[in-house]
Amino acid sequence: MSHELRVGRLIDATPEEVFDAYTDPEQMKGWFTIFDPGMIVENEIDLRVGGTWVSAWGFSREEMFRETQVFEVVDRPHRLVSRSSGSDSEGHSQDTHVEITFQDEDGKTLMTIVQTGFIDESTRDFFATTAWEGFFDRLSAYIASRHSV
Repeated sequence: MSHELRVGRLIDATPEEVFDAYTDPEQMKGWFTIFDPGMIVENEIDLRVGGTWVSAWGFSREEMFRETQVFEVVDRPHRLVSRSSGSDSEGHSQDTHVEITFQDEDGKTLMTIVQTGFIDESTRDFFATTAWEGFFDRLSAYIASRHSV
């Protein structure tokens, strides 16, 4: 059985700014470490249909989470669709399908994530309440810090 999650957040920036902050490797390092400057972040992105986004993050090289996404749709700045395969240092893995939309809302962006393929409700709920909410907090704070400069 596949469990689906749907989460979203209104971010105070244009869809172009949010899309670029989400997909640019250097900006990703900025938002990923905004609350945790000691975090190790490695990523490479080939932003095209069939291209991959390979990333790893964590506080030590021995305990990094790794994820590879293969892009199915790249429609800047409106939509990204990918197949994601992630694993942690203990060997647990998860393959999901991720669709992200970036919708203009009067100069702000409603970023919505629909992710399917979770193996159980508890994993889905962790991603909904912890992983993606933490992501939104980080990205929003990063974009706000860039606007205040």
